[in-house]
Amino acid sequence: MSKTGAKKSEATIQRILITQPRPETDKSPYFELERKYPVKLDFCPFIRLEGIPSKDFRKQKIELALHSGIIFTSRNAIDHFFRMVEEMKASISPETKYFCITEAVALYLQKFILYRKRKVFYGSDGTNKSMLDVIQKQKANVKFLYVCSENQQDNEIVNGLKNIGCDFNLAFMYRSVPSDVKTLLAETPYAMICFFTPSGVQSLFENIPKFKQNGLVFGAFGGNTIKAMEDRGLQVEIKAPQPSAPSMVAALDQYFAAKKR
Repeated sequence: MSKTGAKKSEATIQRILITQPRPETDKSPYFELERKYPVKLDFCPFIRLEGIPSKDFRKQKIELALHSGIIFTSRNAIDHFFRMVEEMKASISPETKYFCITEAVALYLQKFILYRKRKVFYGSDGTNKSMLDVIQKQKANVKFLYVCSENQQDNEIVNGLKNIGCDFNLAFMYRSVPSDVKTLLAETPYAMICFFTPSGVQSLFENIPKFKQNGLVFGAFGGNTIKAMEDRGLQVEIKAPQPSAPSMVAALDQYFAAKKR
């Protein structure tokens, strides 16, 4: 290939920003997208998490040991729950049930507990609805604890728990803080940015208060994230989860495949 041809090929490669940490392994399906399509993926979290100290958590007046069902929507929630259990020297029953948003989150529990299918449950397709369907079947005589961020609890889950008549408490064990991404966004000509939380969207506008979309393609994971973006006047072209695209990777794959035709 000539030098001119090489430059042209490089110019057609689109830079995509995934607002999450870089996967720990090159076997991540994200990198399969780079092999299949002319794209380059960058990873940079738009938020960082701070654990709420146990002395502050005590002000919420929540007795961890009194809850027989724990709800997790992320690995971060699992990390901070067991951190809090250790810091407060709480006693958690071996019969405690755990309800997770996805199988991947559920499997992460193996880091902390003896994983048994009769006490670990997860939704079928990664949506809030599928997890709530599982919770509804198991809700009898269960007092639930929804472990979440101080500024990022999912209202769809909260309202869902109320609607199906669950006995539950919210447990704020961590909070999200905006990361400084001004330089990254100023220096890199991204064609697309993918968001996963409303806090990530908020971080964008805290970094760039007068941000304008100007043709930038946006992807979003989760109903609350999509709403947060649309409330800011942003158009979201790639949305997940959906029946045909349960993950952001699947949604991106479908989008790039359609553009390739």
